[in-house]
Amino acid sequence: MDAQEPTGALPPTGPRDWTDDHVARLLPALPGLDPVVEGAVTRMKRLSVHLRHVRERALADFGLERHEFDTLHRLAGHGGAAAPSVLAAELGLPPVSVTARLDALEERGLLARLPAAAEPRRLDAVLTDTGRATWRGTMEVLTREEERLLGVLTPAERAVLDGLLRRVLLAAETPPPTVGGGS
Repeated sequence: MDAQEPTGALPPTGPRDWTDDHVARLLPALPGLDPVVEGAVTRMKRLSVHLRHVRERALADFGLERHEFDTLHRLAGHGGAAAPSVLAAELGLPPVSVTARLDALEERGLLARLPAAAEPRRLDAVLTDTGRATWRGTMEVLTREEERLLGVLTPAERAVLDGLLRRVLLAAETPPPTVGGGS
C-alpha cells in the first residue's frame, strides 16, 4: 500500500467500484482529501441516485407521480386513513395544497373521503382498495431492490450499517454551531 494512502481508503481485496476510481483521480488534485470520507459520501450519493431511479420507474409503472405516492405513503402509514390536516403537517404543505392532492387522488379512485370515526363531522382521507394495491405494488418494487442491495451484507452488517448511518444522519439533522457568536 502506498505510504500516502490511509488504511481503509481502498478495498484491499475484491472488485473496485466506480467510487474507488473517482477517489483515485481526485487524490493528486486534492492532496488533503480524506479518501475514506470522499468514498463514503460519494457512495451514499450514488446509492441515493440509484434508488431514486428505481423509485421513478416504479412510480411510472404504477401510473403515479411522486407527490401522489408520497400522499398515499403517508396515508398508509396511518393505517390507511388520516385527517387532511395531519397529512398537511407531515408533508410540510399548506392545507390547500393537500386538498388539491386529495381531490386528484379521489378522482382517480385511489382514496375516498369518509367521516372520521372519532369525529363524524370531519372527513378523513381513506385509501381505497385500488389505492392500497397501487401503494403496495410500488412498495414491493422498492423493497425488492433495497433488499437486493443490502442482501450482500449479513444481518449483523446491516445492523451496523443502519447504526452508523443513523449517527451520520443525526449529525446532518443537528445545525452546526454558529461561528463568531453572531446575533
